[in-house]
Amino acid sequence: MEIDFKKGDGLVPAIIQDANTQKVLMLGYMDEEAFKKTQETGLVTFYSRTRQTLWTKGETSGNYLHVVSIKNDCDQDTLLIQVKPDGPVCHTGTDTCWGEENTKTENPLLFLTELSNFIEKRHAEMPEGSYTTSLFRDGLNRMAQKVGEEALELVIEATNGTNDRLIYEGSDMLYHLIVLLTHKGLRIEDMVAELRERHNPGWKKH
Repeated sequence: MEIDFKKGDGLVPAIIQDANTQKVLMLGYMDEEAFKKTQETGLVTFYSRTRQTLWTKGETSGNYLHVVSIKNDCDQDTLLIQVKPDGPVCHTGTDTCWGEENTKTENPLLFLTELSNFIEKRHAEMPEGSYTTSLFRDGLNRMAQKVGEEALELVIEATNGTNDRLIYEGSDMLYHLIVLLTHKGLRIEDMVAELRERHNPGWKKH
């Protein structure tokens, strides 16, 4: 990731967004050292323009910002960092620096993005002892097989089972589908985009 620190005299703005609720939590600034520390620790670290030193958000309050993803904008001079906050973000005690409530129940479908981000992280890091890691290591055929197996179990529960078991097996199928999509360099949002396109009255089957 190339970041243009020179444009802002060594600093770039970093927009902090909750990866789950999509709420913008705060705005801070990073120099190159703060950015590297953020990457290394997985905790958001800023450069304080007032104190002219690095500070890791939460080092005093305990309300750390755990990095989920980091994106650079088109001009390579502004960062969008999605996080999981440990608690209120603002020093005044509010959830955001704009006094908004950072509710995690706005739209449960947003969790699919959070899950996709988590599975992508597993794919990148491949930690030992992880079931998701084992699926990636088993390869494409095994991942595709698991999607088929879970789909069959979903059908069985739909026709002869209970609603609780239907939801359980459907969740298994969706998880394994996201793993398969991740392996192929795709995301669940790509399928959502396809469904949105199909919802267009002028859509025609391929």
